[in-house]
Amino acid sequence: MTSIALNQPIPDFSGETTSGRTLQLADFRGKYLILYFYPKDNTPGCTREGQAFRDLYAEFLAANADVIGVSRDSIKSHEGFKCKYELPFELLSDHDESLCGLFDVIKMKNMYGKQVRGIERSTFLIDPEGKLAAEWRKVSVDGHAAQVLAKLREVAA
Repeated sequence: MTSIALNQPIPDFSGETTSGRTLQLADFRGKYLILYFYPKDNTPGCTREGQAFRDLYAEFLAANADVIGVSRDSIKSHEGFKCKYELPFELLSDHDESLCGLFDVIKMKNMYGKQVRGIERSTFLIDPEGKLAAEWRKVSVDGHAAQVLAKLREVAA
C-alpha cells in the first residue's frame, strides 16, 4: 500500500461527496486543501469539529484553501449532518475505506471496553501542487481548526 509522507505528492484519489459529484485531488490543483477525517456524523466531538471548520471557513477560503470532511458514513447521513449544522464545505463518503487506508487513519480503538476498528481523528494539509504540507494525528477537537488555519497561513506565506 502506498503511504503518504510530508513534502511528497499525494496519490490522486476520488470520492463521492454531498454535492452529488465525484471529487478528485486533481480538482484542487492551484489551491490548498484541508482534508479532515472524523469518526462519525452527529456525534458530539465530530459535530464540534465540523462546526469549528464551518466557523472559520471564510478564512480558509480567503487563504486559498478548501475544506473537505471525510468519514465512512453514507452520503445520506452526510447530507443530513451537513444540513443540520449548516456546513458550507463538502463531506466525502469513504464507505470502502480506500481514502482512510491511503492516509492510514483506521486504527483499533477502545469503545466501552471493546476493541473496534475506527477512524482516528486526523487532518491533512495538501499544498497547491498536491504535496502533503502538514498533518495532525490523534486530534483533540478544541482549538484544532484554528491550529490548522494558523499552519495554513504559515505555509502559504
